[in-house]
Amino acid sequence: MTFCSVYITASDKDEAVGIGKALVEERLAACANVIDGVRSLYWWDGEVQDDPEVVVILKSRTELMEALTSRVKELHSYDVPCVVSWPILDGNADYLSWLGAETDTTPR
Repeated sequence: MTFCSVYITASDKDEAVGIGKALVEERLAACANVIDGVRSLYWWDGEVQDDPEVVVILKSRTELMEALTSRVKELHSYDVPCVVSWPILDGNADYLSWLGAETDTTPR
């Protein structure tokens, strides 16, 4: 079992919390950290945009990324939401065990 951190941006705190809560409730993520007050600069529609955003950082299983990304696309207000991940290579064994247990999507 391999784990990953997932980085998502959202338009506001309500959207970020809603996405994070849904993914945790559906066990696609074990934890969601919502970080408000981010300023994003990016190209969109041929112009550089400068907007406030909210970041969601999730901890999940790598094998769940396809389902997680699909669910974010359903919940998100953006046409092209940012959903990117990076591997968790090592860490507190107790935490990683908890992460695995809380993202077990088999029926209980």
